[in-house]
Amino acid sequence: MSEALRAAFPPLRWLREYRPAWLVGDAVAGVTLAAYAIPVSLAYATLAGLPPHHGIYCYLLGGLAYALFGSSRQLAIGPTSAISMLVGATVVGMAGGDAVRWAEISALTAAVVAVMCVLAWLFRLSSLISFISETILLGFKAGAALVIAMTQLPKLFGVPGGGEHFFERVWALGGQFGQTQLPVLAFGLTALVLILLGEKLLPGRPVALVVVILSIVAVAATPLGSIGLKTVGELPRGLPDLHWPDLRVRDVDGVIPLAFACFLLAYIEGVSAARALAQRHGQTIDPRQELLGLGAANLLAAVGQGYPVAGGLSQSSVNDKAGAKTQLSLVFASITIALVLLFLTGLLASLPTVVLAAIVLVAVKGLIKVSELRRLWTVSRAEFGVSMVAFAGVLVEGILRGVILAALVSLLLLIRRAARPHVAFLGRIPGTNCFFNVAPPTENEQIQGALLFRVEASLMYFNVDYVQETVMERLAAFATPPRFVVIDLSTSPNCDLAGARMLGQLHKELAARGIRFRVCEGRAGVREILRAEGVEERVGKVEHTTTLAAVVEEELAAKTSPVAAGPQAR
Repeated sequence: MSEALRAAFPPLRWLREYRPAWLVGDAVAGVTLAAYAIPVSLAYATLAGLPPHHGIYCYLLGGLAYALFGSSRQLAIGPTSAISMLVGATVVGMAGGDAVRWAEISALTAAVVAVMCVLAWLFRLSSLISFISETILLGFKAGAALVIAMTQLPKLFGVPGGGEHFFERVWALGGQFGQTQLPVLAFGLTALVLILLGEKLLPGRPVALVVVILSIVAVAATPLGSIGLKTVGELPRGLPDLHWPDLRVRDVDGVIPLAFACFLLAYIEGVSAARALAQRHGQTIDPRQELLGLGAANLLAAVGQGYPVAGGLSQSSVNDKAGAKTQLSLVFASITIALVLLFLTGLLASLPTVVLAAIVLVAVKGLIKVSELRRLWTVSRAEFGVSMVAFAGVLVEGILRGVILAALVSLLLLIRRAARPHVAFLGRIPGTNCFFNVAPPTENEQIQGALLFRVEASLMYFNVDYVQETVMERLAAFATPPRFVVIDLSTSPNCDLAGARMLGQLHKELAARGIRFRVCEGRAGVREILRAEGVEERVGKVEHTTTLAAVVEEELAAKTSPVAAGPQAR
């Protein structure tokens, strides 16, 4: 069997290594994951604006498909808070109040996400998708947490709420505090406190399920059901009907941007969680294969009346701590969820919706990482500012535009860094033939009568103007012009035609001032383009074996003019 087939279908690898002793761990983990997933998926589905059972379908089918194609042994797949909120906030404007159309658009979005995943897998785009930095995501998640919380707080207070955007919702909630239903608030706060205490005292246990069971019993067996608590109601019994969404992409304006935002969030969050778990167990994951696993999960969720799914760290941690050894735990979880859908849905009819709001509020708490934001403020104010741009973008423009804004900011930062590479001006480390940066306060010796530099990036069309300007500005800082200038190309792995022409132009400008220009330590590809552009004929042969130290010694030995003064600030 070919290695390519094993790579595309991971069970062919891990089933060969499977040990019978792992079966119990996978089974227990699967049941535990299902116990965690059922109440959480009910809550997230309401966040997405869908009937609660659609969230259960996501866990049932998404996890099953990922088990066949995903590379992580502990990652759990299902709806997440950010994606659920993104779907709910965006589809509301597309569905026009039609619940059936809402469900179809959500399923279509999952199908488009699946197509995007497969295309990214085919074209090996896994590394490109990872360009959104953790700094950007830190601000985005914090903003998303506040947006999500503001959709759930009205349920906690028993008021209708209102508003389409974050600040409108804050204003509406503030005006409705006088209408607070105290019994609903008391019930919700009790559920909230129990879940928080359970997470602290019993980490990794399905505490939310216990709270759900207690709340159902309280409503069914006491007069609490008559005090105005809204309940989930009867859920459809049985497994979901599998069918392709009735809508087509051309039928829904805006589904492509929504799917792309879900795709970015799902892949980045899933790979981050998978890597964290793999490192914990000394394992590895295949980022490209994760695209195929995520695509399969979203495809099956789409045909099973679900909406976009992803791998989240919280549910994956539950799976891991419960003893999951392989992806087989997801199969056991799906079997458990299927049994609940077949035989136990009637028990969920009395579940108060305020308990689902409490579950969501606890879940989004983990999206706001105050300690990391504080550390970012300490380490880099600039990075902190970038994070706050994403944070503010989500609050002002909403989650969909916030995701796109986060992606654009990340790309702009990458472009800016690529266009303004670090140009290091060099001095000799005392007692050696090694050269290092002289910009920080160091004891490195500046070579009198010389300007030595290296560009810590490839010399490409988008950065050569900046490099040339930086060198000429440094040159202008000399009280007496240096006798020679040397560029060390050892840290420039590539050079395009614009880079070669920039070096030729630099040679021309320096020659007009009576300054010799030398090039050393160029790699094979760089030397070839310098030779083809005729730069080598003007500056001398560029050998990879000729070191910077050798060029400096050669130029110093050929000195015929008085020693020039070093650079001075003007």
